[in-house]
Amino acid sequence: MMRVYVESVGLTAPGMVGWAAAQSVLRGEAALDAANVPVFRPTLLPPNERRRTTALIKLALQTAEDALAHSRYAMHELASVFASSEGDGEIVDRICTTLTLPDRPVSPTHFHNSVHNAAAGYWAIAAGSCKPSTSLAAGVYSFTAGLLEAATMAVLECVPVVLLAYDYPLPPVLAGRGYVETEFAVALVLTAEEGDGMTPLDLAVLSGTGASPSLPTKLAALRTHNPAAAALPLLQVLARGATARLTLPYQEHLALQIGIGA
Repeated sequence: MMRVYVESVGLTAPGMVGWAAAQSVLRGEAALDAANVPVFRPTLLPPNERRRTTALIKLALQTAEDALAHSRYAMHELASVFASSEGDGEIVDRICTTLTLPDRPVSPTHFHNSVHNAAAGYWAIAAGSCKPSTSLAAGVYSFTAGLLEAATMAVLECVPVVLLAYDYPLPPVLAGRGYVETEFAVALVLTAEEGDGMTPLDLAVLSGTGASPSLPTKLAALRTHNPAAAALPLLQVLARGATARLTLPYQEHLALQIGIGA
Protein backbone atom coordinates (compact mmCIF):
# COMPACT_ATOMS: atom_id res chain seq x y z
CA MET A 1 0.00 0.00 0.00
CA MET A 2 1.20 3.52 -0.78
CA ARG A 3 0.06 6.70 1.01
CA VAL A 4 0.02 10.19 -0.51
CA TYR A 5 -1.88 13.36 0.38
CA VAL A 6 -4.14 15.49 -1.84
CA GLU A 7 -2.94 19.05 -1.35
CA SER A 8 -5.20 20.80 -3.89
CA VAL A 9 -7.63 20.06 -6.74
CA GLY A 10 -8.49 21.66 -10.07
CA LEU A 11 -11.43 20.76 -12.31
CA THR A 12 -12.75 21.83 -15.71
CA ALA A 13 -15.87 20.17 -17.12
CA PRO A 14 -19.28 21.09 -18.51
CA GLY A 15 -21.25 22.60 -15.62
CA MET A 16 -18.22 22.43 -13.29
CA VAL A 17 -15.81 25.19 -14.23
CA GLY A 18 -13.32 25.32 -11.39
CA TRP A 19 -13.04 23.28 -8.19
CA ALA A 20 -14.73 25.94 -6.04
CA ALA A 21 -17.84 25.96 -8.24
CA ALA A 22 -17.87 22.20 -8.79
CA GLN A 23 -18.01 21.09 -5.17
CA SER A 24 -21.71 21.86 -4.65
CA VAL A 25 -22.53 19.80 -7.78
CA LEU A 26 -20.37 16.91 -6.60
CA ARG A 27 -22.05 16.99 -3.15
CA GLY A 28 -25.48 16.85 -4.83
CA GLU A 29 -26.44 20.33 -3.57
CA ALA A 30 -26.68 21.89 -7.06
CA ALA A 31 -27.77 20.53 -10.43
CA LEU A 32 -25.21 19.86 -13.12
CA ASP A 33 -25.81 22.23 -16.04
CA ALA A 34 -24.06 20.32 -18.83
CA ALA A 35 -24.93 23.13 -21.27
CA ASN A 36 -22.51 25.42 -19.39
CA VAL A 37 -19.46 24.58 -21.52
CA PRO A 38 -16.17 25.93 -20.17
CA VAL A 39 -14.27 28.65 -22.03
CA PHE A 40 -10.52 28.17 -21.91
CA ARG A 41 -8.49 31.24 -20.95
CA PRO A 42 -5.35 29.94 -19.25
CA THR A 43 -2.95 32.68 -18.21
CA LEU A 44 0.07 30.55 -17.27
CA LEU A 45 1.73 31.08 -20.66
CA PRO A 46 2.87 34.37 -22.21
CA PRO A 47 0.63 35.43 -25.14
CA ASN A 48 3.11 34.40 -27.87
CA GLU A 49 3.24 30.83 -26.51
CA ARG A 50 -0.50 30.71 -25.79
CA ARG A 51 -1.28 31.45 -29.46
CA ARG A 52 0.58 28.26 -30.48
CA THR A 53 -1.51 26.00 -28.26
CA THR A 54 -4.65 23.96 -29.00
CA ALA A 55 -7.93 23.50 -27.15
CA LEU A 56 -6.57 20.32 -25.49
CA ILE A 57 -3.47 22.10 -24.19
CA LYS A 58 -5.51 25.09 -22.98
CA LEU A 59 -7.87 22.68 -21.15
CA ALA A 60 -4.94 21.05 -19.34
CA LEU A 61 -3.24 24.32 -18.43
CA GLN A 62 -6.43 26.00 -17.23
CA THR A 63 -7.15 23.04 -14.95
CA ALA A 64 -3.59 23.14 -13.60
CA GLU A 65 -4.08 26.86 -12.97
CA ASP A 66 -7.21 26.09 -10.92
CA ALA A 67 -5.28 23.65 -8.71
CA LEU A 68 -2.38 26.09 -8.31
CA ALA A 69 -4.79 28.78 -7.09
CA HIS A 70 -5.40 26.65 -3.97
CA SER A 71 -1.89 25.25 -3.57
CA ARG A 72 0.95 26.22 -1.25
CA TYR A 73 3.44 25.11 -3.91
CA ALA A 74 4.79 27.23 -6.74
CA MET A 75 4.76 25.77 -10.26
CA HIS A 76 8.51 25.27 -10.42
CA GLU A 77 8.41 23.12 -7.26
CA LEU A 78 6.09 20.52 -8.83
CA ALA A 79 6.99 17.42 -10.80
CA SER A 80 4.22 16.50 -13.23
CA VAL A 81 2.26 13.62 -14.74
CA PHE A 82 0.06 14.24 -17.78
CA ALA A 83 -2.49 11.53 -18.66
CA SER A 84 -4.56 11.73 -21.85
CA SER A 85 -6.25 8.72 -23.42
CA GLU A 86 -6.17 10.00 -27.00
CA GLY A 87 -3.88 13.00 -27.21
CA ASP A 88 -4.65 15.88 -29.53
CA GLY A 89 -7.21 14.91 -32.20
CA GLU A 90 -7.33 18.49 -33.48
CA ILE A 91 -3.64 18.32 -34.43
CA VAL A 92 -4.00 14.84 -35.94
CA ASP A 93 -6.82 16.13 -38.14
CA ARG A 94 -4.86 19.24 -39.22
CA ILE A 95 -1.71 17.31 -40.10
CA CYS A 96 -3.58 14.54 -41.96
CA THR A 97 -5.53 17.15 -43.93
CA THR A 98 -2.32 18.99 -44.78
CA LEU A 99 -0.71 15.79 -46.04
CA THR A 100 -3.42 15.55 -48.72
CA LEU A 101 -2.38 18.96 -50.16
CA PRO A 102 0.23 19.61 -52.86
CA ASP A 103 3.76 19.80 -51.37
CA ARG A 104 2.36 18.67 -47.99
CA PRO A 105 3.01 22.01 -46.20
CA VAL A 106 2.93 20.74 -42.59
CA SER A 107 3.13 23.60 -40.11
CA PRO A 108 6.16 23.37 -37.78
CA THR A 109 3.87 24.41 -34.93
CA HIS A 110 1.42 21.59 -35.69
CA PHE A 111 4.29 19.11 -35.89
CA HIS A 112 5.64 20.42 -32.58
CA ASN A 113 2.20 20.03 -30.97
CA SER A 114 1.65 16.51 -32.34
CA VAL A 115 3.75 14.74 -29.69
CA HIS A 116 1.90 13.28 -26.72
CA ASN A 117 3.89 15.37 -24.21
CA ALA A 118 3.14 18.72 -25.89
CA ALA A 119 1.01 19.87 -22.92
CA ALA A 120 3.82 18.91 -20.53
CA GLY A 121 6.24 20.93 -22.64
CA TYR A 122 4.10 24.06 -22.39
CA TRP A 123 3.76 23.44 -18.63
CA ALA A 124 7.57 23.31 -18.34
CA ILE A 125 7.87 26.56 -20.31
CA ALA A 126 5.32 28.29 -18.06
CA ALA A 127 6.86 26.93 -14.86
CA GLY A 128 10.49 27.31 -15.84
CA SER A 129 10.68 23.83 -14.36
CA CYS A 130 13.35 21.13 -14.65
CA LYS A 131 11.41 18.74 -12.38
CA PRO A 132 10.61 15.19 -13.59
CA SER A 133 7.65 14.88 -15.95
CA THR A 134 5.82 11.88 -17.42
CA SER A 135 3.16 11.83 -20.14
CA LEU A 136 1.14 8.65 -20.58
CA ALA A 137 -1.90 7.13 -22.25
CA ALA A 138 -3.77 4.03 -21.07
CA GLY A 139 -7.08 4.20 -22.91
CA VAL A 140 -10.08 4.13 -20.59
CA TYR A 141 -7.70 3.52 -17.66
CA SER A 142 -5.69 6.71 -18.21
CA PHE A 143 -6.82 8.45 -14.99
CA THR A 144 -6.05 5.40 -12.83
CA ALA A 145 -2.66 4.92 -14.53
CA GLY A 146 -1.86 8.60 -14.07
CA LEU A 147 -2.84 8.54 -10.40
CA LEU A 148 -0.58 5.54 -9.76
CA GLU A 149 2.31 7.15 -11.64
CA ALA A 150 1.95 10.48 -9.82
CA ALA A 151 1.70 8.86 -6.39
CA THR A 152 4.72 6.67 -7.09
CA MET A 153 6.73 9.70 -8.22
CA ALA A 154 5.73 11.67 -5.10
CA VAL A 155 6.80 8.84 -2.79
CA LEU A 156 10.00 7.73 -4.56
CA GLU A 157 11.29 11.17 -5.62
CA CYS A 158 10.13 12.94 -2.42
CA VAL A 159 8.71 15.80 -4.49
CA PRO A 160 5.19 17.26 -4.78
CA VAL A 161 3.56 16.21 -8.06
CA VAL A 162 0.72 17.66 -10.10
CA LEU A 163 -1.38 15.05 -11.92
CA LEU A 164 -3.28 16.29 -14.98
CA ALA A 165 -5.84 13.87 -16.49
CA TYR A 166 -7.54 15.46 -19.48
CA ASP A 167 -9.20 14.75 -22.80
CA TYR A 168 -10.95 16.86 -25.41
CA PRO A 169 -13.48 15.67 -28.05
CA LEU A 170 -12.15 14.61 -31.41
CA PRO A 171 -12.95 16.90 -34.38
CA PRO A 172 -16.07 16.05 -36.43
CA VAL A 173 -14.18 14.07 -39.06
CA LEU A 174 -12.87 11.71 -36.33
CA ALA A 175 -15.98 11.71 -34.13
CA GLY A 176 -17.10 8.29 -32.93
CA ARG A 177 -13.64 6.74 -33.45
CA GLY A 178 -12.39 7.13 -29.88
CA TYR A 179 -13.36 7.34 -26.25
CA VAL A 180 -13.96 11.09 -25.92
CA GLU A 181 -17.14 12.98 -26.70
CA THR A 182 -16.99 15.79 -24.12
CA GLU A 183 -14.26 17.84 -22.46
CA PHE A 184 -13.09 16.99 -18.96
CA ALA A 185 -9.91 17.63 -17.00
CA VAL A 186 -8.87 17.15 -13.39
CA ALA A 187 -5.71 18.22 -11.58
CA LEU A 188 -4.52 16.78 -8.26
CA VAL A 189 -1.48 18.11 -6.41
CA LEU A 190 -0.10 15.13 -4.46
CA THR A 191 2.65 14.98 -1.86
CA ALA A 192 4.11 12.27 0.35
CA GLU A 193 4.42 14.73 3.24
CA GLU A 194 1.34 15.34 5.40
CA GLY A 195 0.24 18.93 5.91
CA ASP A 196 -2.68 20.94 7.27
CA GLY A 197 -5.88 20.53 5.27
CA MET A 198 -4.59 17.66 3.15
CA THR A 199 -6.59 14.48 2.49
CA PRO A 200 -4.74 11.13 2.69
CA LEU A 201 -5.09 8.57 -0.09
CA ASP A 202 -4.04 4.96 0.48
CA LEU A 203 -3.49 3.23 -2.86
CA ALA A 204 -3.21 -0.49 -3.51
CA VAL A 205 -3.33 -2.43 -6.79
CA LEU A 206 -5.53 -5.52 -6.54
CA SER A 207 -5.93 -8.50 -8.84
CA GLY A 208 -9.32 -9.02 -10.41
CA THR A 209 -11.70 -6.62 -12.10
CA GLY A 210 -13.42 -3.84 -10.20
CA ALA A 211 -16.76 -2.29 -11.13
CA SER A 212 -16.80 1.50 -11.35
CA PRO A 213 -18.57 3.12 -8.36
CA SER A 214 -22.09 4.32 -9.13
CA LEU A 215 -22.71 7.99 -9.92
CA PRO A 216 -25.77 10.23 -10.45
CA THR A 217 -27.04 10.06 -14.03
CA LYS A 218 -25.44 13.24 -15.40
CA LEU A 219 -22.07 12.56 -13.77
CA ALA A 220 -22.19 8.99 -15.06
CA ALA A 221 -22.75 10.38 -18.57
CA LEU A 222 -19.58 12.48 -18.25
CA ARG A 223 -17.64 9.39 -17.19
CA THR A 224 -19.01 7.43 -20.15
CA HIS A 225 -17.84 10.08 -22.61
CA ASN A 226 -14.41 10.97 -21.18
CA PRO A 227 -11.86 8.59 -19.51
CA ALA A 228 -10.50 11.43 -17.33
CA ALA A 229 -13.93 11.58 -15.66
CA ALA A 230 -13.13 8.23 -14.01
CA ALA A 231 -11.91 10.59 -11.28
CA LEU A 232 -15.48 11.64 -10.41
CA PRO A 233 -16.13 9.14 -7.55
CA LEU A 234 -12.88 10.27 -5.88
CA LEU A 235 -13.77 13.93 -6.45
CA GLN A 236 -17.20 13.38 -4.87
CA VAL A 237 -15.59 12.11 -1.67
CA LEU A 238 -13.05 14.96 -1.62
CA ALA A 239 -15.84 17.54 -2.09
CA ARG A 240 -17.77 16.07 0.83
CA GLY A 241 -14.70 15.94 3.07
CA ALA A 242 -15.71 12.37 3.85
CA THR A 243 -13.90 9.10 4.35
CA ALA A 244 -14.48 6.24 1.93
CA ARG A 245 -12.91 3.26 0.20
CA LEU A 246 -13.29 3.07 -3.59
CA THR A 247 -12.18 0.61 -6.22
CA LEU A 248 -11.49 1.84 -9.76
CA PRO A 249 -10.91 -0.48 -12.74
CA TYR A 250 -7.27 -0.59 -13.84
CA GLN A 251 -6.48 -2.70 -16.91
CA GLU A 252 -8.43 -5.86 -17.72
CA HIS A 253 -7.41 -7.94 -14.71
CA LEU A 254 -6.43 -5.32 -12.11
CA ALA A 255 -8.15 -2.70 -9.96
CA LEU A 256 -6.94 0.23 -7.88
CA GLN A 257 -8.25 0.42 -4.32
CA ILE A 258 -8.28 3.95 -2.87
CA GLY A 259 -8.78 4.61 0.82
CA ILE A 260 -9.72 8.26 1.23
CA GLY A 261 -9.47 10.42 4.34
CA ALA A 262 -8.93 7.66 6.90
